[in-house]
Amino acid sequence: MSEIKIVAASIVNFLKQQLDSDTLSVDSRESVEVGVQCIETAFELGPEDAARGVDLLQLIRQQRGGQSGTDRAEAERLKNEGNELMKTERHREALEKYTRAIELDPRNAVYFCNRAAAHFKLGENEAAVADCTAALTLQPDYGKAHGRLGLALTALERHREARQAYARAAQLEPDNESYKQNLKLADERLAQRGERGPMDLGGLLQNPALLNMATEMLSDPNMQNLISGLMNNTTANTQGQGAGGMSALLEAGQALAQHMQAANPELVEQLRRQVRPPGPGGNPPPSQ
Repeated sequence: MSEIKIVAASIVNFLKQQLDSDTLSVDSRESVEVGVQCIETAFELGPEDAARGVDLLQLIRQQRGGQSGTDRAEAERLKNEGNELMKTERHREALEKYTRAIELDPRNAVYFCNRAAAHFKLGENEAAVADCTAALTLQPDYGKAHGRLGLALTALERHREARQAYARAAQLEPDNESYKQNLKLADERLAQRGERGPMDLGGLLQNPALLNMATEMLSDPNMQNLISGLMNNTTANTQGQGAGGMSALLEAGQALAQHMQAANPELVEQLRRQVRPPGPGGNPPPSQ
């Protein structure tokens, strides 16, 4: 469910709340009912979409400082009860707890992320995507929400999007082995389809392991001499002043690659997976 649909569903929910409140005149009720039908038709909203909207009144009250500390405490209690229900696989009951927590505190990304997990366990993957999207709208650097978004997208066989979600989760939480494994599986699924995920240059440049390796390499006197020679050879080759410039350039590049392979073979393999073209065929990826 897209963010636009979430907004549309939220508006429809608000209008229906007004219809249920008996505060509207007859003429106003008719206008609101027509408005609801028009929005539902225009945005193709089904009965299951209503639960994915946010409570606009609660959102406005919180932004205006109208949410009480009691509401937040009650929302946290409901969230904790939902977590306990998830442990005993009572997923539908847990989902209801998270929904009530969201109604009390719709600006808490954790509640949306937890409800996404409940939706996922119930096989409601579109709803899980919608809740992860809502959580990331509130907290863009929420690693767990990116990871759960990847799981839901994988279940929907949207593997390219899933790979992006796993890559972001692994970037935010580089020590999480689950994210790394899921990223590898996504690459395998894309390769099986003859596709390749986009090279995540931003993630690579912010990868702590790559940055540490680069720092160590630049502080190594031998590597400093090698890089200096590489730059000199490149300049000479460009200006046509050295017949062996290209050969020296290749040798220097190979030396750099060997140093990287010895220093961090796992990181090198990750780089290779991002730039390696998919081979023909391939075995089916292992199940999760």
